[in-house]
Amino acid sequence: MRSPAVAPLGRGPFLTRSAVGTTGAEDGAEDGPEAADRLVVHPVPTGLPLNTSFSVKARTPGGGWRTVPVLRARTRTVDETTGAGIVRNSSVANLDFTGTVEVEVTSAKGAIGSVRIRPLSYAVEHEVSGDTVRFGLTEPRNLSVEIDGDRYDNLHLHANPIEQRRPDADDPDVLYFGPGIHTVPDDVLRVPSGKTVYLAGGAVLKARVDFTDVENARLIGRGILYDADGGTTVAFSRNIEIDGILVLDPRTGYSCAIGQSQQVTVRNLHSYSCGQWGDGIDVFSSEDVLIEGVFMRNSDDCVAVYAHRWDYYGDCRNITVRDSTLWADVAHPVNIGTHGNPEQPEVIENVVLSNIDVLQHREPQVLYQGCLALNPGDSNLLRNVRVQDVRVEDFTCGQLVNLRVMANRYNASPGRGIEDVYVRNLTYDGTHADTAILAGYDADRSVRNVTFQNLTVNGTVVHDRMEKPGWFLTTDMVPMFANEHVRNLRFLDEETAASTAAPEITSADEATATNNRAFNHLVTATALPTSFDAEGLPKGLAIDKGTGLISGTPEAPGTSTVTVSATNAAGTATKPLKLTVRNV
Repeated sequence: MRSPAVAPLGRGPFLTRSAVGTTGAEDGAEDGPEAADRLVVHPVPTGLPLNTSFSVKARTPGGGWRTVPVLRARTRTVDETTGAGIVRNSSVANLDFTGTVEVEVTSAKGAIGSVRIRPLSYAVEHEVSGDTVRFGLTEPRNLSVEIDGDRYDNLHLHANPIEQRRPDADDPDVLYFGPGIHTVPDDVLRVPSGKTVYLAGGAVLKARVDFTDVENARLIGRGILYDADGGTTVAFSRNIEIDGILVLDPRTGYSCAIGQSQQVTVRNLHSYSCGQWGDGIDVFSSEDVLIEGVFMRNSDDCVAVYAHRWDYYGDCRNITVRDSTLWADVAHPVNIGTHGNPEQPEVIENVVLSNIDVLQHREPQVLYQGCLALNPGDSNLLRNVRVQDVRVEDFTCGQLVNLRVMANRYNASPGRGIEDVYVRNLTYDGTHADTAILAGYDADRSVRNVTFQNLTVNGTVVHDRMEKPGWFLTTDMVPMFANEHVRNLRFLDEETAASTAAPEITSADEATATNNRAFNHLVTATALPTSFDAEGLPKGLAIDKGTGLISGTPEAPGTSTVTVSATNAAGTATKPLKLTVRNV
């Protein structure tokens, strides 16, 4: 770890504030703190752009209606003829709740002809009366409410869980931002080790939050990062947590960049970008990264995973993206592998994508297509990728998947290959997908050992034993093109065992967590396991049995011997994991 190069910061709000006004209510517990149904609507300071396309109200059952402020978010597409960016205004509303909340959305355009509330997998029941749509929620949801098919002038509703951690403003380890618009020198907030940055609901920080050369630091709350050069940067750091923040209209840069760092958790981040190369979350040469519960609407890749770029060097491994919604107005929802170091070739491995809804892919350039793009270049080797329970809704243009060892204008050399990819329960419903592409670069840089299981396209499961004309390839039924450098490509139905060999656990047999800090450890194994488990975990940690991710926040120091397991149809493998929880 490098030595911190930042000056110590004082207690409480240490920065400049503009004059502000507020609307809404900061704490909206209508029935007391212990009530089953609670609603919190946060204030919006004067000076933050609003949008008038919709008005939104919410209430707990039997409670009074409360106005929910509607913010302006800007999106960007590209004119396919001129290359010019087309920037449009859209709408964002936020609330926190537990129990049940009822929502009423009124369109300024008048009578509503049709409504779609996406992701469609949530099947949100609603009713329409004139210019208003009403629905109820019993779980936190990130939604797009679209009137008469309009994907651009739509309402994004972030119905968040109630905050569980509200730090004390007088805590010397907390940089506390209350409601209002805040600025800092040079528009960059440099966070020292051991500090928590808290953006309360109604707080707007016009700065990039920078975690460089630090440990054990956090950015949490329900506040907004607005109109800055990027959202957050995590570089050469460890044990970093980002939770609950809205990144709105960054002028340049990514909403979240993670470079050469370990043990990073990004949770419940909501991001909207309208700049060129306006990526969402990009991960470079990092390990043990969890991205969960995010909603990304971006003007470039939503989630990208790379090896070397700029000052970041080294392999990239153990990256999990789960329970999230991705909307790419430009480029890919998921892009893995492009950048690396040809002089000292790197590996990108153990990447898990689980329970994801893809709402849009709009990329007319054939070389840059793919809702799920696995495209190693720069001598990268990409291996052990697990994609499961991913639902792709109809998009504007592009490919469902693109697995291609490539060398494009961003690369100094082709990638070294793609191997061991397991795609399970991928669903696409729509008519705009171009032919998917699987392509090795040559015989030595191939795509090998790719298994699709229960791939469903417009209701049809595509598998090697399906009924089709005898001269058709299974790939024709997707449709998909696989070149001569793709080896051991399989399409299985749901019932067929993916492997006849029992698993062998390949993940590390020792791991170190930090007490009261977010922790991630990905259990990996050979032979395409269908489930995982762990016995003897310390309090505060749990395993996701579908992905093998052990995560959470350990509550006490100590050393445990955990038995991890991986199971497929052929058997179960176990392995002891020595898990040490240290004090900060």
